Amino acid sequence: MTAGAPRLRARAVIIDLDGTLLDTAADLAAAVNLMLAELGRPVLSESVVAAYVGKGAEVLVHRALGGGLDARVDAATHERGHHAFLRHYRETNGLHARAYEGVHEGLAAMRGKGLRLACVTNKPQAFADPLLERCGLREAFELVLGGDALPLKKPDPAPMRHAARALGAAPGEVVAIGDSVNDALAARAAGMAVLAVPYGYNEGRDVRSLDVDGIVDSLLEAAALIDPIA
Repeated sequence: MTAGAPRLRARAVIIDLDGTLLDTAADLAAAVNLMLAELGRPVLSESVVAAYVGKGAEVLVHRALGGGLDARVDAATHERGHHAFLRHYRETNGLHARAYEGVHEGLAAMRGKGLRLACVTNKPQAFADPLLERCGLREAFELVLGGDALPLKKPDPAPMRHAARALGAAPGEVVAIGDSVNDALAARAAGMAVLAVPYGYNEGRDVRSLDVDGIVDSLLEAAALIDPIA
């Protein structure tokens, strides 16, 4: 067990998708580079694209076209790039994605304890559902909430609160698990406990800098730390 991670009590667990459940960097990088090539731009390495992941497709396109985490391009360029990215991602989504070690076992352990599960992601709903299906994870979750399902996405707490209500749990009865600052900020603002995994993307930052209750090496380790509320 990762040192310093506390035991937590919960009725429900909300889990991020990209970088927490699944390594999707290769799929995203393929779609980004097809978009860049279409617009006559130089392609990016998979590691650079992975660092740009976290705030949804719209921001990913700005970052890829502008060349930085805070980059923004003009509206016309972004619209063209966004349409191209979505078109290409429909073809690459799930082609190379893989579950991280301990994901299948961790989800099974959580469900075995009677914990209710939701996946809350900034990935558009039309991509989140088929991706989880292709990777054999969709049936583990009572709810999958995409980044375009509500007016606001993470780091805003609205999706986390919505998911908690759908699972019949108060925010204080939920443990959120993610890999990035967006997950930590959203969960904290919603009043939830937070665990982080160190293997995800987190926009290139060290996960140890996040305001979380603990860092766990896998979802299986997270499951062992969560005791169900009777």
